Amino acid sequence: MKELMSDRSFALMNLVMKTMEFFHPQAVKRAKTFGIKKGDIIVDYACGPGRYTIEFAQLAGEEGRIFAVDIKEIALREVERKTQSQGLKNIELRLAKGYDSSIDSGIADMVIALDVFFMVENPTKFLKELARICKKDGTLVIDDGHQPRKITKNKIQESGIWEIIEERKDHLKCKKIYKD
Repeated sequence: MKELMSDRSFALMNLVMKTMEFFHPQAVKRAKTFGIKKGDIIVDYACGPGRYTIEFAQLAGEEGRIFAVDIKEIALREVERKTQSQGLKNIELRLAKGYDSSIDSGIADMVIALDVFFMVENPTKFLKELARICKKDGTLVIDDGHQPRKITKNKIQESGIWEIIEERKDHLKCKKIYKD
């Protein structure tokens, strides 16, 4: 995956997100719609400044585990700052190299990739990495970002890796496809 945003742009985006969340706490409400349960292992892939990561950690509880993955060190530093300020102990940071998250295979109950899919240069390679880290019966939650839903669905279907099992206004839920 290629970095498309400078650190300065990232800092500006983070400020805008903080302001938006202050006036309209969408991340809190939206995170609850994904079906995260206590004890779940969640991968927040392309976590950015952790807008959702903290919510995921609270929903999964102390017995759960959250992997915050991003290609930008500045993003992970911001997540670490938020994690420490809230005293959360169930978040692990991972710097992705390309599409490699360095997370063990088959570990995640749920992989959540928000506001990133529209920027991915190789959707099949990206979706393959998400499938690798997800448990056999795990779930992928992915949104469109800044692309039409039709394009998102086409990329998922063309990959042959995931099957869309639920479609909501703001995201899709997918299960892995297995070939015998």
